[in-house]
Amino acid sequence: MTHYTHNSHADVIVSKLLQTYTLDGRGPRPNLQLVSLYADQFPGNDLSRQLAKEHGFKLCDTIAETLLLGGKELAVDGVLLIGEHGKYPESDTGQIIYPRRRFFEETAAVFRQTGKSVPVFADKHLAWNWEDAKWIYDAAHELKIPLMAGSSVPGTWRHPALEMRLGAPAREAVGLSFGPLEGYGYHGLEAIQCLAERRRGGETGVAAVQFVEGDEVWNAAGRFDMGVFAAAANAREAKNRFKGELRDALKPAAFFIEYIDGFRAVLVHDMGAANSEWVVAWSEEKRAEPEATVFWTQEARPLGHFTFLVQAIEKMFQSGVPEWPVERTLLTTGILAAIFQSRKQGGTRIETPHLAIAYQPTFTWTEPDSPPAGRAFDQQ
Repeated sequence: MTHYTHNSHADVIVSKLLQTYTLDGRGPRPNLQLVSLYADQFPGNDLSRQLAKEHGFKLCDTIAETLLLGGKELAVDGVLLIGEHGKYPESDTGQIIYPRRRFFEETAAVFRQTGKSVPVFADKHLAWNWEDAKWIYDAAHELKIPLMAGSSVPGTWRHPALEMRLGAPAREAVGLSFGPLEGYGYHGLEAIQCLAERRRGGETGVAAVQFVEGDEVWNAAGRFDMGVFAAAANAREAKNRFKGELRDALKPAAFFIEYIDGFRAVLVHDMGAANSEWVVAWSEEKRAEPEATVFWTQEARPLGHFTFLVQAIEKMFQSGVPEWPVERTLLTTGILAAIFQSRKQGGTRIETPHLAIAYQPTFTWTEPDSPPAGRAFDQQ
């Protein structure tokens, strides 16, 4: 992991192995044991040293030591890579250069050395750029590593509880997002993709993308169905906090995505400070009205939506079979990287022949149980 601090991704994922899903020692826990940990950085509020003493796992100086535990044979059954948070430089496109490729590369080196591979889960997108993401994907294929990646958003609660029908004749999707352009924009893309991959024929890949911002988003409204956009905007649970006309008041960014099979999508990012929700609406042939759902996250500790991610990781580590295709994450990583290239070039439309990534969905969302009681973020 990059670092281990209160409410970081390391905390809300790994601490569920140590402190149960409710992060208080009182709830159920996954059938996984944390035996070793490597942290890349140690800020003043680091938790890794304290937790290692309390729970008996080994805090290691290198990734190789973490996986070998002092021996010459692979000593673990699964590997978590959490390259999120911490102080890292920005690329020329304005993205954070988290050491995701380095984490995977050093893990793969141990697999090569020992002649054995085990399942790997990589948190969020595979890398900040396409070249690193494709390298990770190809190396996993070469070494026969069961690889799964992504975020907590696809498995979280949905309001209303909707899943796109498998094989649906979907035409278009409009997503709404908020927050940091890269980190939360990725969540918005993943919310769209976990639905879009279920359309008729499965995923075909993406032909082109374009970044647009400000008034140009509304000037380009002919490129997306305003009825689908309205369905997404009306699905927001925070919509009663917003006053005025969206088009007059907001100057968002938009990610336009052209799929190879003619399906199209747009992610409208930053719908105002009060609208901290990921929403997706979509239209289908012969369906009069679009459908829309909010991807609801528990914005309080213990951030219960990460429970479903940990449960998927547990299943994958136990079975060796990813719960969803890593191609979903490869594709969304590539879309995001191309969007940032478009942004750097002033909003140029970029053709993406390298994103002709076809796959069939293996994930079907089911409605989770009600969220656990929430408590303030600053509480343990």
